[in-house]
Amino acid sequence: MNYSLKQLRVFVTIARHGSFSRAGEVLGLTQSAVSHSVKELEAEVGVRLLDRTTREVVLTDAGLRLANRVERLLDELQTALLDARSFGVQRSGTVRVASSQTISAHLMPQCIAAGEQQYPDIRIVLRDQSQQQVLKSIRNAEVDFGIVVDPIQALDLDCEAILYEPFLLLCRNDHPFASQPEVPWAALNGCRLVLQDYASGSRPLIDGALRQQGVKAQVVQEIGHPATLFPMVTAGIGISIFPALALPLPEGGQLKVRRLMPEINRALMLVRRKNRSLTPAAEVIWQVVRQQAERLQQQRQQHAEY
Repeated sequence: MNYSLKQLRVFVTIARHGSFSRAGEVLGLTQSAVSHSVKELEAEVGVRLLDRTTREVVLTDAGLRLANRVERLLDELQTALLDARSFGVQRSGTVRVASSQTISAHLMPQCIAAGEQQYPDIRIVLRDQSQQQVLKSIRNAEVDFGIVVDPIQALDLDCEAILYEPFLLLCRNDHPFASQPEVPWAALNGCRLVLQDYASGSRPLIDGALRQQGVKAQVVQEIGHPATLFPMVTAGIGISIFPALALPLPEGGQLKVRRLMPEINRALMLVRRKNRSLTPAAEVIWQVVRQQAERLQQQRQQHAEY
């Protein structure tokens, strides 16, 4: 059957008010439009639903039976649509976010604090994971979205860049590089490097930058947690290349940070499953993370922290 909700609403309204003209007033339709709609519905159903005279409109037995059932169904449909609208603007519940260790330590605390302040009815749960595990959690719908280091090979994911930051040089304050305001990448030839391992999204970018700049260095240690870079460099095991997000340095240390030239940046990306809508709560926290990343970038540009 090819009938419409409009036809059913017109029919039920006529049955309720016993009048074509009154139904037209309620629905904002002309009397001819009401009459035409009823004729179309009767033609589709194949039986007469209303007996019409110059004085009154009377439901047939088939019309009475249909009106009783359709009126209830239309009420249920209206309730369902109102529930859907209510959920569509709901800003409460739990939002699960995954990010790698550096991002978890140096960006997400501000995001969680801002999110809880702006949306006290939303609980934000953070999963601190390696980059590959973050991507897996997103694909498996274990989290609402994640923050990772670009580039990623992920045609099944929607990505949005939110923060660009340079790679920096980390050395001891007695190292020759410490006296230079900027260090060219080429100067790293032959140096001993302490770098994060390949669980980090930054490591492939650092390797690519070294190749691009024609640098042949010796990687003497590959570590899992970014905080381990600081004591390794302090102990004189080697110098390091790390992202600006890992700042600030531990207080009272013997370390210096220097710009590497030319500047080579990495991008942080908000990532979610493609063609899957976020819940209203997750959508607003997505926006909070974006805003906090923009704020962090502006602060560092203004104060030249590195």
